[in-house]
Amino acid sequence: MFSQDDDGQQGLVLTVVFGLIALVVAFVIGISIFKAGQVGTTPKAAPANTLAVAAPATSAPADAASAALAASDAASVKVENGVVKFYFASGKADLASGAGDALADVVKGAKTGRKLVISGFHDATGDADKNAALAKLRAIKVSDALKAAGVPEQQIELKKPEQMSGSGSNAEARRVEVALQ
Repeated sequence: MFSQDDDGQQGLVLTVVFGLIALVVAFVIGISIFKAGQVGTTPKAAPANTLAVAAPATSAPADAASAALAASDAASVKVENGVVKFYFASGKADLASGAGDALADVVKGAKTGRKLVISGFHDATGDADKNAALAKLRAIKVSDALKAAGVPEQQIELKKPEQMSGSGSNAEARRVEVALQ
């Protein structure tokens, strides 16, 4: 009879221990999700030297969906006010899927003789020189995609990468913009 009582008590103790472990893990995951949702909720101030285009571009997201898009650490692309914005994952220069579709309108504009201006941006975290080099590489990747779409090199202008300052998410700062001029 003692062995059956000991087995029952051991099962109860193990159930309680595993339950506590599951509760702690769920708590940690919940805190992580909550903190991840807080990233990028502060609007970003516009840089002093924005591009002059037909429709003015802003560096702050236009709506909550844009903020969520920029807050993620995955590559993505968005068209806002005629400006194509490529967002990059941290430390990466891979273009998002759908890049060709997003560039379609600016490629049409280039075929009418207009110039395309590519501006790269990076965040202020880490080594500034490495960030600038990565921003330049990202801009070159976008330039290569434009050339592959049939835009002549003489119609593409690459601007020097800029470091974003002020409040806002680092994901928003890791971007390349393409605008018609």
